[in-house]
Formats: sequence, structure tokens, C-alpha cells
Amino acid sequence: MQNQIWALRIKLFRYSSVSALAVIITQTCLWFGLVIVGWPALVANVFSVTVGAVPAYLLNRSWVWGRNDSHSVRDEILPFWLYSVVGLALSSAFVTFADLWWDSTVMVMAGNLTGFGILWVGKFFMLEKFLFKR
Repeated sequence: MQNQIWALRIKLFRYSSVSALAVIITQTCLWFGLVIVGWPALVANVFSVTVGAVPAYLLNRSWVWGRNDSHSVRDEILPFWLYSVVGLALSSAFVTFADLWWDSTVMVMAGNLTGFGILWVGKFFMLEKFLFKR
């Protein structure tokens, strides 16, 4: 029992680290799309979430859950991307709202963080109990 608790703590730490990296990638891409390219907030959000989801999936699978076998489109990739699409939809709602109310890149970026922050804990348990369960 003690080993299981310790293993779960390690996974949670690693998951948090992967999430932090994904936030950096996503926020950088979002800023790039908004400020450098001049895309509308919604377009920049879709781009940034898409780019950030790839390393998030790969690092969660291999480093957090120690999976190095072949990828399953049906059992892993599709559910992970569906959860990412839910995050995209929620963050897009917050990003769109922020873009309508404030003329501020910072508020748009905060909208993206808020959308994914709401789903963060649930995603850990979904990955632990269903997607990467051994």
C-alpha cells in the first residue's frame, strides 16, 4: 500500500512537470499566434493547443506512465485527443470571452490557462485509471 501511494506521488509529480512544459509550449505558441502572426484569438488558441498536445501525450505516456509498447489509436490516442478537444472547447470559450471583453493578450492567454486548469485534475485520473492503466 505504501509503495502504491509513493508511486502515485511520483506519477503526479511527473504529470505536473509534463503539464508545466505543455503550458510553456502552448502559451508560447498562443503568444506567437496572437502577437507575431496576428491571428484571431480563436485561431491562435486552436494552433497552440494542437502543438502542445503532441509532447503532452508522448511525455505522459512514456515518462509518467512508463509505457513504451506500441501506441493504440483506439485505446490511447483517440481518448487522449478527445479529452484534449474538450480542453480546446473549454479554453476556446474562455479565450473568445476574454478577447471580446478585454483588448489584452495577457487576458486571452489567461483564458487558455483557465480552460485547461479546470480539467487538469480530472485528466490525471483519466490517464491513470483508464488510458495508461496496466
